[in-house]
Amino acid sequence: MRILGIDPGYAILGYGFVDMKGNHFQPAAYGAVVTEKDLEMPDRLKQLYAGLMELIDLHRPDVAAIEELFFNKNTKTALLVGQARGVAILACVNSGLPVYEYTPLQIKQALVGYGRAEKLQVQAMVKTILNLKEAPKPDDTADALAAAICHGHSAGYINKFKGV
Repeated sequence: MRILGIDPGYAILGYGFVDMKGNHFQPAAYGAVVTEKDLEMPDRLKQLYAGLMELIDLHRPDVAAIEELFFNKNTKTALLVGQARGVAILACVNSGLPVYEYTPLQIKQALVGYGRAEKLQVQAMVKTILNLKEAPKPDDTADALAAAICHGHSAGYINKFKGV
């Protein structure tokens, strides 16, 4: 199963394609779709959509896992990230992908075993699980890969529970 993990953002949208065979994970591709800060928001969203559609077409995932928003005190930023998240979900749905959503707490729990783990701990586990030489950069990329791994663990558990 090829899983697309997405860490939504309007300046940087992290993505990671992970192949899961049995209970083993292998990175297929990862990186970030970056928008220019001088662009108007509609153009940034268009760029995110086009970039993600191109990546989905190129890497052909079976499912998508996206991180749910963690709301902070800055409402404006949360709304802008929410728009980018909506565009990412739309790209996945328009590509025929089932979309699964995970909270940051669920992702940290799946990778580190502790829902309040620090970002560096998650990055270290991504590096270890995917047998990478170094933690992926930018952080958004590592977070996207973490979302994909989280889904892989969840999908494996769901399939085992269903007797698949």
